[in-house]
Amino acid sequence: MSALPALEAIEIETGPKPTHSVIWLHGLGADGNDFAPLVPAMQLPESLSVRFVFPHAPVQPVTINGGMAMRSWYDILEPTLVRREDEAGILASEQAIHTLIEHEIARGIPSEHILLAGFSQGCAMTLHTGLRFPKRLAGLIGLSGYLPLADRAAGAFHPANRDTPMFIAHGSHDPVVALERGVASKDLFLAHGYNVQWHTYPMAHSVCPEEVGDIARFMHKALSSG
Repeated sequence: MSALPALEAIEIETGPKPTHSVIWLHGLGADGNDFAPLVPAMQLPESLSVRFVFPHAPVQPVTINGGMAMRSWYDILEPTLVRREDEAGILASEQAIHTLIEHEIARGIPSEHILLAGFSQGCAMTLHTGLRFPKRLAGLIGLSGYLPLADRAAGAFHPANRDTPMFIAHGSHDPVVALERGVASKDLFLAHGYNVQWHTYPMAHSVCPEEVGDIARFMHKALSSG
C-alpha cells in the first residue's frame, strides 16, 4: 500500500484559539470548497471555537468515469460500489485522514474534541476511518454514503469509538449511492450496538435545508459533550 502525500486543506476558524475541530471530507470529483459554505449554517455558539478543516482528496483516475482523473478518495470500480472495491485506495486514504486527525491533536485539540464528517465518498471514508481510529472522537457524520469493505469491517473497528455518536443520513431517491447501501451500513452498526442517529430526506444525492438543521444540532451536541 503506497502512502498518499500530505493532504492540502481549506481551514475556517469560528473563533480564536480553537478548542474543537471538524474534519469534513468531500465527495467524488469535488474538493474541500464543496462544504465550506455550510460553516455559518452550523450556527455554533460563540462559546465553541471550532476549526473546520476541508481537505482536498488527491487527483487520480476513476474507473467508473472512463478513467478520467479527478479528486477521489479511492477508485470506483463498478456501479454497485461494493461488489469490487479499491481496498488499497481506501486504506491509503484512511492513513492520510489519520494523519489529518493526528495533526489536529498535535495542534492542541484533544481527539475527543474532533468530529469527522463526510459526503458520499467522503461519508464512506468517515465511517471507515472513524470507527477504526484508535482514539476517541467527538462524533461521526456520514451523508449519502455507505461503509466500504463492510464484509470485514466489524473485526477492524477499534473499541475507542465504540460509543461515539453517529449521524447517518441519506436521500430517499438517491440515484448515485442507492438508499439500500446506507440502510445496510446503518443496520450493520445497529447490529453491533453502535450509537446511530438515522435520517432520510426526500431528496436525491444532495443536502437539503432540513438535513443541515439536523446536522447542526447533532454537531453542537457532539462538540459540546466532548
